[in-house]
Amino acid sequence: MKKMALQGKSCIPIFILLSLGSFCRSDDQLTNAKPLSSGDTLVSKAGDFALGFFSPSDSNASLYLGIWYHNIPDRTVVWTANREDPIPTTSSPMLAISNSSGLVLSDSRGRATWSTKNNITATGVAAVLLDTGNFVLQYLNGTIIWQSFDRPTDTLLPSMRFLLSYGAHYAERLVAWKGPDDPSSGEFSCSGDPASPDIQFVTWNKTRPYYRMTVSDGVSVNGGMYVNNGTRTTVNIGDLFYFMFTISNSSDFMRIKLDYTGKLQYLSWNTQSSSWTLIAEFPTAPCDLYSSCGPSSYCDFTRTVPTCQCLDGFEPDGNNASRGCRRIAAIKCGTPSHFVPLPRMKIPDNFLHIRNRSFDQCEAECSRNCSCTAYAYAHLKSPGAMADPSRCLVWSGELVDTGKYQEAGENVYLRLSDSPGDVSDAVAVRRNRKLVKIVLPTVACSLMLTCVVFVMIYKYKGIIDKDSCLQNST
Repeated sequence: MKKMALQGKSCIPIFILLSLGSFCRSDDQLTNAKPLSSGDTLVSKAGDFALGFFSPSDSNASLYLGIWYHNIPDRTVVWTANREDPIPTTSSPMLAISNSSGLVLSDSRGRATWSTKNNITATGVAAVLLDTGNFVLQYLNGTIIWQSFDRPTDTLLPSMRFLLSYGAHYAERLVAWKGPDDPSSGEFSCSGDPASPDIQFVTWNKTRPYYRMTVSDGVSVNGGMYVNNGTRTTVNIGDLFYFMFTISNSSDFMRIKLDYTGKLQYLSWNTQSSSWTLIAEFPTAPCDLYSSCGPSSYCDFTRTVPTCQCLDGFEPDGNNASRGCRRIAAIKCGTPSHFVPLPRMKIPDNFLHIRNRSFDQCEAECSRNCSCTAYAYAHLKSPGAMADPSRCLVWSGELVDTGKYQEAGENVYLRLSDSPGDVSDAVAVRRNRKLVKIVLPTVACSLMLTCVVFVMIYKYKGIIDKDSCLQNST
């Protein structure tokens, strides 16, 4: 009996030590009884992601709650909670679950700097860091109350739905860091276009468009991200319209990031070089910036160095096409016109979307309106497309922010005048300009050659006369 009692006493401290070890160990869950303190981390079950407190650099005396890749040497942050209200490193931050506010981040004085603002109505709640990098607040039955994937900061991860629109409103927005070591909101952001979130999304520099990416057919993105070993989709379900990319190999680390410089980057982790490989970034060229080529001019990506070019039937409005282009023959109401297909184009901005139209009906919509300058049509056959499989776009006035691709892009049907007088006059003007450009250099070269010949003849004749004089004198 005495021996058994001694064994019982020895079991108590062992149990306590095991309990403490379990409490201090980094796991994937946070509960009411177990908040997250500075120095603690949550690690997803597969060990791919970690959540905890970080300081962006040695010179930054602030702490942020964030998610990063756990097994990558250089910390790569993919989500930040309190980016606008960091906690000083001298304080002791804590993340806890509150019945009235959901997840609450507070400093050592109890001041809340960030919360999910959820009213939890039942007991049994936990916050879990999933293997996808998604941090979720959920009931024990698995019902999600809140998730970080619905509140992205500057990064999209595989399987994350980036909501472009909900009903008549555009929804989510990527906001770049202010600098390489400053997670606060920077000047660049990316979202669905408020005017047409189901067709294009835009990178903004403050409130001005910086770069525009168009959704070509309801699934792929025109001129958009190349996804190695995966797919990218835009999906419409009822009032929801969202973008998402997936990868076939779950062990690969890939992400889309809006950099503080305004570049939308697609990155993949290279295990051999232990660094992030840049697969693609947009904009790709200076003329790819929003409307940088001017009206009726486009950025030609088929050239070795992308440059601004005039659309068919247009000529530079100045020294070059970067300042925009003007029509060679003006379109007038009541005069005949025709449409010229421009293949593999980035659709221009400022279009009118007309639903439930066939190709012929779309052309007719533009033909009967003399102010219509172009149209484009797509039949959306993909499973991610909208209930209306047609997409008719028409333009009035000048075409802005367009481009020509090597392989991607769509047919844009451009309206040109076929009035004999206008066309013949325009052709004559262009022919005369070309003749001037050809004749003047030709004449100048001929005159120079004539002068050279005369000089040579004169010098040769002088030498002959000199020799003759010398012979006569002897």
